[in-house]
Amino acid sequence: MKQEAIQTAAETILRHWHQATRIAELPAQFRPSDRTEAYAIQAELERLSGQAVSGWKIAATSLAGQAHIGVDGPLAGRLLRDRVLAGGAEVSLNGNLMRVAEAEFAFRFGQPLPKRAEPYGLEEVMKAVESLHCAIEIPDSRYLDFARVGAPQLIADNACACWFLLGEATQADWRKLNLAKHELTAYLNGSHAASGIGANALGNPCIALTWIANELNTFADGLQAGEVVTTGTCITPVPIAPGDQLRVDFGVLGEIEVAFT
Repeated sequence: MKQEAIQTAAETILRHWHQATRIAELPAQFRPSDRTEAYAIQAELERLSGQAVSGWKIAATSLAGQAHIGVDGPLAGRLLRDRVLAGGAEVSLNGNLMRVAEAEFAFRFGQPLPKRAEPYGLEEVMKAVESLHCAIEIPDSRYLDFARVGAPQLIADNACACWFLLGEATQADWRKLNLAKHELTAYLNGSHAASGIGANALGNPCIALTWIANELNTFADGLQAGEVVTTGTCITPVPIAPGDQLRVDFGVLGEIEVAFT
């Protein structure tokens, strides 16, 4: 895929993002055909946005999530700086098509995992982690029918990234916990909305974290110290609307809230 086509695809997606408008799919002449081309468009989208990357997200870490967006495996996307908010923030749903919120485990890296020839193992990835955070993601897509366009176009669209809320680093001794079995509960306007466990994110949030370390080792420049990775929803996404308030209780790990306008 030529650089001109990559840039045109990224410009198209960014324009629709800014205007809160949508397209059926990218035109054939600059539509990615595989992950290599898709991540090249995503990297160009980052460059054109003028924003630094605060970290990464993983989409479709469950079979249900994969079915929902019509893919057969996880996807990585960039968390652009201006789209990362602290817990307790207000988020506008203006122009948001998906209108759902997801509860996720997020990890900040204290050490980099640079690009290299051999893949990373789980223990090596977890050793590089500095802290664990409670998080909420509010995804969206620039496609009218995001379940139909396929993985390469979704990756080019930054893996359905939109808003991300990051809680403070937990003070709990989280490394001693079995995160796969760890429970979390979401409350919408004070009423129970959804419950889940860490295993809903690719079997274990730590496994999901290892997956993205190797995905970025293959298709990007690895992970940098200070970057945050959010590892995919552990609950069935909660439908939201302006005026709603969502609180997610992660037990001993803490909780995080968001209000929607």
